[in-house]
Amino acid sequence: MKWLVYLSGEIHSDWRQQIEQASSKLGLPVSFCAPVTDHPASDAAGDVLGAESVSYWRDHKSAKVNGVRTQSMIQKCDLAVIRFGEKYRQWNAAFDAGQCAALGKPYITLHDENLIHALKEVDAAAAAWAQSPQQVVDVIRYITSS
Repeated sequence: MKWLVYLSGEIHSDWRQQIEQASSKLGLPVSFCAPVTDHPASDAAGDVLGAESVSYWRDHKSAKVNGVRTQSMIQKCDLAVIRFGEKYRQWNAAFDAGQCAALGKPYITLHDENLIHALKEVDAAAAAWAQSPQQVVDVIRYITSS
């Protein structure tokens, strides 16, 4: 079986590439998908539907357009990895975790120890909490082994 792993969350570091490269080196039976990670492009996703003078409506349109991709990928994935970083609050990642929980999709949270309290409910529903991309790869290697 080839697993589809959805990589959600923080977009300001190379954690996705680390997981993808390590998984590839190990020959793991996985493929990866992710939301749009180009921040300006994601923010502008709804602009094709017309200009907005109020930022709320621009964000609203873009969230809905981005949501088509996100919802589809979460529904199709076998596992999600949800990364919470230090620099920005990833409210969208917490929302993705909630969708995974509601759909019964297993997910791994990836964050530093100092976010444990803030993410206690998100972690409580997770299949695992990892502190490094390598730990995520180790879990993926284990669950995909025959």
